[in-house]
Amino acid sequence: MTSVEVPTEPSDDSGPSGYAAARLRLLQEESRSGPSRRSGLAGLTDDWLDALFTTAAAEVGVRGAALVAVGGYGRSELSPRSDLDLLLLHDGRAEKGALAALADRVWYPVWDLGLDLDHSVRTPAEARKTAGEDLKVHLGLLDARHIAGDLGVTAGLRTAVLADWRNLAPKRLPELHELCQERAVRSGELQYLLEPDLKEARGGLRDATALRAVAASWVADAPREGLDAARRRLLDVRDALHLTTGRATDRLALQEQDQVAAALGLLDADTLLREVYEAARTISYASDVTWREVNRVLRARSVRPRLRAMLGSKTAPERTPLAEGVVEQDGEVVLARTARPERDAVLPLRAAAAAAQSGLPVSLHAVRRLAAVARPLPVPWPAEAREELVTLLGAGDATVGVWEALEAEGLITLLLPDWERVRCRPQRNPVHTWTVDRHLVETAVRASALTRRVHRPDLLLIAALLHDFGKGWPGDHSVAGEIIARDIATRIGFDRSDVAVIATLVRQHLLLIETATRRDLDDPATVRAVADAVGATGTLELLHALTEADALATGPAAWSTWRASLVTDLVKRVAAVLAGEEPAAPEPVAPSAEQERLAIEAFRTGGPVLSLRAQTEGHGKEAGEEPEPLGVELLIAVPDQPGVLPAVAGVLAMHRLTVRTAELRAAELPDWADGPDARAGVLLLDWRVAAEYGSLPQATRLRADLVRALDGSLDIPSRLAERERAYEKNPRRRGAQAPPPRVTVAPAGSRLATVIEVRAQDAPGLLHRIGHALEAAKVRVRSAHISTLGANAVDAFYVTGAEGAPLPDGDAAAVAKVLEEALRWAAA
Repeated sequence: MTSVEVPTEPSDDSGPSGYAAARLRLLQEESRSGPSRRSGLAGLTDDWLDALFTTAAAEVGVRGAALVAVGGYGRSELSPRSDLDLLLLHDGRAEKGALAALADRVWYPVWDLGLDLDHSVRTPAEARKTAGEDLKVHLGLLDARHIAGDLGVTAGLRTAVLADWRNLAPKRLPELHELCQERAVRSGELQYLLEPDLKEARGGLRDATALRAVAASWVADAPREGLDAARRRLLDVRDALHLTTGRATDRLALQEQDQVAAALGLLDADTLLREVYEAARTISYASDVTWREVNRVLRARSVRPRLRAMLGSKTAPERTPLAEGVVEQDGEVVLARTARPERDAVLPLRAAAAAAQSGLPVSLHAVRRLAAVARPLPVPWPAEAREELVTLLGAGDATVGVWEALEAEGLITLLLPDWERVRCRPQRNPVHTWTVDRHLVETAVRASALTRRVHRPDLLLIAALLHDFGKGWPGDHSVAGEIIARDIATRIGFDRSDVAVIATLVRQHLLLIETATRRDLDDPATVRAVADAVGATGTLELLHALTEADALATGPAAWSTWRASLVTDLVKRVAAVLAGEEPAAPEPVAPSAEQERLAIEAFRTGGPVLSLRAQTEGHGKEAGEEPEPLGVELLIAVPDQPGVLPAVAGVLAMHRLTVRTAELRAAELPDWADGPDARAGVLLLDWRVAAEYGSLPQATRLRADLVRALDGSLDIPSRLAERERAYEKNPRRRGAQAPPPRVTVAPAGSRLATVIEVRAQDAPGLLHRIGHALEAAKVRVRSAHISTLGANAVDAFYVTGAEGAPLPDGDAAAVAKVLEEALRWAAA
């Protein structure tokens, strides 16, 4: 490892072994890493503590005592900043004062070196009693290891603790399982987190320790293949994290991932996360299998002896047929005795589909037998194999566990070789809950609930599984994914027309959501472009369902009633065009009574007036359910003047209101309005906004601030700069390297206006800065479509020249360049 930071140690005398200096030398040895360094650090610490304890025990006259390492130190797994978990064990004959003096002479040198210490002083009986009352203490004592003193005392405790653990297994193991489940809920799943806790998250080091404890109970044992290597890998990452940060931390934060990757000799942070996810997946799968076996064994043990005698010890377990070559036995799916997986290439998919449809797990033995002898499917696949894959994908939530079991033994890669490129691949956008591979399975799960809405459920489910395969390749993942989808769909056995539909769904899987949220749906060019890309009503129907499934599987920020309503509106318009209707040109919208009232009041007062009105939408709701809020409609009428857009955007940002859509147009004034003010006109802004923290500001406060913003007495940039500084101090924002903003002109975006698309890091006042830049470029904003996904803002602005016509190509490119430079300067 190169240029790693090591914990600073004091330079004064650290005891008879010169522990501090020796420890520092060991941590700086580039040739020592991984298990060798951890065991070397533990051995070095043992020698130092042995010397401390032996000298102190002789000086204070204590006999019948031992110093015992427990927990991670007991396993000789000392990371650079690990704490020392020590037990001073004694036989109860020494005086309390002498014991206290002995403890002080061991504990204080540890504290003096700045090392964290977890310590206790107990007799074997006290240790067993405490372990009986505290599961975590019992787990730590299972790894008790003698360091110094009376070996017999330590050996006696170890024997007794292990015996207690095995005797109490029917009580202790369910407690341990519950503890693991609670921790998983609290800390999440290690294999999907962008900033994972290597120790606490599900699939982390604590779960690996729990599996050791289960094995020690003799009730069940974890699958051994790959488990030790996975555990070592997580420990190696934690070592590098400690050395990189100089802190005792288990959380792999974003800002440290590149350094940790470099310390481990890995290419980049994504490679690091992928290795972490692989290790976590191995531990999680081993945990699932082990706890299932524990529950089975404990259930069997709980049967009354008389009932067991009545059933007979040699009674064969009941086997229920599920499919050809597949049966259910004892709550698991196993292979029938007559099954011949070496001759039946469809059997893995048939067993998986039967398991998912039955809501049962596939037994570890069955999966491993299939992986060992199963033959590759012929190309193209037989119809039965294709149908079984569709059945597996359409089983809903049960699909996930079955898919993971097949994947753990390499069967998914055997069936779909391209799967390897998306397996455990991280997604850096925090909107995504899952890794790429799990997202694909989740999308299929979500799509299974929508199959009644489409005429070809099989195409929907296959497209759901394949839609992000392109993320394993360079470039636009939709373009790469189309090529991969064509190849896979052909190999699976779909005919040419079905392959074309699947390829279109994959290529266009973002089309509806991006168009609905970023384009003007009243513009005929928008609707026509989508219709041309989709091509057929049946494909549109499938794409609509895939869009919803994809968004729901992405995460809570990717789908909402508001987004669903926009997509549904777009689909209706496109369906009409595909049915032969021409998209109607937008007609001038007559102002509502409310808009007319505001325009007249703004004309009379010479200042801005506004109203706030909540909007709801019942889309997708069952009968009797309350409609969800779509946001708040903000109507503003203001005499036409420079700076209206940045002023309004700045005031809304100050009041923590998020803009979703924005329309700006000149209001028609009544005939009686004349004079110079009437010629200047009134601008009408119809925006949809949402409160960042749920509560809306008062309309009077908004208006007062808007008046001050327009007359220049309110310093919006300074106020927003304060918020920006507070925003950047957020721990979740620190260290995240945002890509630079990008501004482009959408080709053929509209015949009515020029569409300028802005992609930038979302931050307070972003729309205010964009408005200023557009004002400086002397263009008029006709409408704005705001889309924020996680930390990324993707905003589209329909702009015209002063005469209301689209900009010439050269002028549009110049405006885009000026806007991009302004945003880059602001970001710097």
